[in-house]
Amino acid sequence: MKKPLLALVAAASLCATVPAFAQNVAVVNGKPVPKARVDAFAAQIAKGGRQVTPEMEGQIKEEVISREVFMQEAQKRGLDGNDDYKQQMELARQAILIRSLFMDQEKKNPVTDAEIKAEYDRFAAQNGGKEYKARHILVPDEAQAKKLIADIKKGAKFEAVAKKESKDPGSGANGGDLDWGNPNSYVPEFSQAMVKLGKGQMTQEPVKTNFGYHIIRVDDIREAQLPKLDDVKAQIVQQLQQQKMAKFQQELRQSAKVE
Repeated sequence: MKKPLLALVAAASLCATVPAFAQNVAVVNGKPVPKARVDAFAAQIAKGGRQVTPEMEGQIKEEVISREVFMQEAQKRGLDGNDDYKQQMELARQAILIRSLFMDQEKKNPVTDAEIKAEYDRFAAQNGGKEYKARHILVPDEAQAKKLIADIKKGAKFEAVAKKESKDPGSGANGGDLDWGNPNSYVPEFSQAMVKLGKGQMTQEPVKTNFGYHIIRVDDIREAQLPKLDDVKAQIVQQLQQQKMAKFQQELRQSAKVE
């Protein structure tokens, strides 16, 4: 038996509206809230490093609906027409567009494996060689430094003198301990004096730097313990990305005609 024409038309109309409803998560005061808004919200959370769980999906939906309710009320009050709103929208627009520019630039100019290797080699060249486990005593006066050297030669404990006399707040409390360090980690005058010492030796004269007068003792020497490339690759990539972006920004600023 054939269905009446009117019933067929009604059924067809109902089927045609299903996709439209499926595209919305709610209708607030007659205004549809598109599902795309929920998806965008979830994507933003995911970009921040958080996993969007099934439990969160319901919370996101409620948040989007609440925002629509609040937006409608704000618009009803005419708040979207005041100057403060327009200024804030303009600043937000600028921030979003600039962020998109930087992301596009980074995508089109990625850090290459060759650049990563070159940066690691540079780091290795600067920090390779020998490392020194040293202690020091820092005082502001040369005469005091000479007296302390004499006291240590007579039997005073280097560590005890450092704790009592050193003006270096970082190492003084630890008996002057600087832990393991590459000579490049120190100011030139300090490192030049340190590398002349053998294991267990102390400077016989105060070493003058911009910080004051140092008495240096080397407790041990070893070959530098450099991290493997894979262990520091992420840090190198981040550093190079920052350098590339800074250069890009500087070049844009310099090429711009500002009157």
